[in-house]
Amino acid sequence: QVQLVESGGGLVQAGGSLRLSCAASGRTFSSAAMGWFRQAPGKEREFVAVLSRNGAFRTYADSVKGRFTISRDNPTNTVYLQMSSLKPEDTAVYYCAAGNWGYRSSDYEYWGQGTQVTVSS
Repeated sequence: QVQLVESGGGLVQAGGSLRLSCAASGRTFSSAAMGWFRQAPGKEREFVAVLSRNGAFRTYADSVKGRFTISRDNPTNTVYLQMSSLKPEDTAVYYCAAGNWGYRSSDYEYWGQGTQVTVSS
C-alpha cells in the first residue's frame, strides 16, 4: 500500500514558478515509478511527467518539456515537480501517482488527492 499526499499548489502569475511535493507513505515507494498528471476543468486527466524508481529515467509531456522537472528523494519518500515559466494553460489539478512506468492513468495503482495550480495571465 502507498498513500500519497500532494502539496505546494496555489495561484501564480504567468511566467512564475511553483514546486509541487508528493509525500508518500508505505514501504513500496522506492520500488514504484512516480508520475504526475493533471486535469483541467472539462478536460480529461493528462500525463505530465514520469520518473523511474531509481530516478535514472524520466519523460515529460511535450507541453511541459523544458519547463517542468520531476525528481524524487527516496530516503524521504518524496517526489517533486518543479514548474517554471508557467502558462495559463497549465492551470489544473495536479495529481501524483505511484505504479508502473507509463503515460496512462491505468499504469498507476496509487493516487493522491490532487493539488490545485492556477496560473493567471
